[in-house]
Amino acid sequence: MTGLVVSRGDDLVADLAGGALYAALVHLAVLLVAPRTRPTTAAGTALGVCVVVELAQLTDVPAAVATAWPPAAYVLGTTFVATDLAAYAAGVGVVTVVDVLAVDVLARRRTGRSATVRAEPPRGPRT
Repeated sequence: MTGLVVSRGDDLVADLAGGALYAALVHLAVLLVAPRTRPTTAAGTALGVCVVVELAQLTDVPAAVATAWPPAAYVLGTTFVATDLAAYAAGVGVVTVVDVLAVDVLARRRTGRSATVRAEPPRGPRT
């Protein structure tokens, strides 16, 4: 719902916020389809999908699909905007941070320890 409200704006802030929300939604969709996916894998997949969709806007295909079925414009867009790529990275970044923190919190509840891998000090003779 927030994405639809933001999409009604016509300034740069609304465009960036819409792009970030779009990327966050794609990231959450990846996690919904594959819930055990590592956070970095989900982030890379979501960002990859967003970049492919944005680059596809350099062709006439998304505009043609949106002409045939107007709601597709909300998913595919119609016009390439380079700043959207930065917005996608920001949106995916926020969801990734939340995902990593959630995984850590859940692991602590189950095991009583942090899920973060911690390096042990090197073993060997002390000098």
